[in-house]
Amino acid sequence: MVKNPYADLPAERFWRKVVAGVPPFALAPGPSARFTITRDARVATAGSCFAQHVARALSEAGFNHYLAEMAPSDLAAGIAATRQYGTFSARYGNVYTARQLLQLFDRAYGSFTPELSAWARPDGRLVDPFRPGIDPEGFADESELAASRADHLAAVRTMFESLDVFVFTLGLTEGWMHRADGAMLPVAPGVIGGSFDPETYAFVNARAGEVRADMLVFLDRLFGVNPRARVILTVSPVPLIASYADRHVLVSNAYSKAALRVAAEEVCAAEPRAIYFPSYEIVTSTANAARYYDDDLRTVTPAAVAHVMRVFLDAFTETAERSIVTSPLGFEYARAAGIICDEEAIERSLA
Repeated sequence: MVKNPYADLPAERFWRKVVAGVPPFALAPGPSARFTITRDARVATAGSCFAQHVARALSEAGFNHYLAEMAPSDLAAGIAATRQYGTFSARYGNVYTARQLLQLFDRAYGSFTPELSAWARPDGRLVDPFRPGIDPEGFADESELAASRADHLAAVRTMFESLDVFVFTLGLTEGWMHRADGAMLPVAPGVIGGSFDPETYAFVNARAGEVRADMLVFLDRLFGVNPRARVILTVSPVPLIASYADRHVLVSNAYSKAALRVAAEEVCAAEPRAIYFPSYEIVTSTANAARYYDDDLRTVTPAAVAHVMRVFLDAFTETAERSIVTSPLGFEYARAAGIICDEEAIERSLA
């Protein structure tokens, strides 16, 4: 008879052995399930700001970050970057919430056409409310915007139908909704374009159950157009830049990350083709949190990204193909300004 139910458990189940008992850089909480990503696999990315780190790290390590929406061949590389070609697998900008992701799919396949079509900026140029930061120049008129949107949504359809692996980083529970039809927005009106009217727009803060439900519907639709797809879910370790909820931002951040983590756990329990990867836990662990954020206590350091991606590659790639990532991947990670966060426009709009 076993002395107690913990007697024969592996070392990874004990805090003393795998957290307190190892150097911080050796912390390696890999996913409980895994599959192999080959170098030619089409790995698509979407989500919050942190998802961009995953995209860049995969590229640096020699894997295929799938780009379904490419820059025109005559567009200079620097200009293409400012227009967010290559930031994610398509030019959707930050997709912070599960509802945004679900609606992105539905907009791409024509089952949801939001009433809101354009936001005006103070300079008279227009932006797409659902990806307001993709082009610093904006659009001259609605026809130009509509043409760009049509090309974009066609690329999104191609991406969903042909990707092999989809990595989605859940970033926020807080968001803004167009009251007329429930369309979710990446930023509040008035931050990058448009203007705020409480009769037109509503603040929402999703519950864990709502996030779970939205993600499961999205996955069902994704697998409907691409049955072979595999999905990796993560939770962004980047704290909220601001909270509209009536409480301290620290409390709002704790709720948001907890709800997203619970939802991710339940989604992966319900759908075996989705796997949770613990980037959030690696960065925010008591072993590493103090050293894995810059002085603003929000920006994730290059060392943190390298640590996350080392564990990621260990979990999802074969030893023979693996790049051993023990330090920041390239000079890109030293350039925090290179990571695009629509959410940061909140502070810029108040300056």
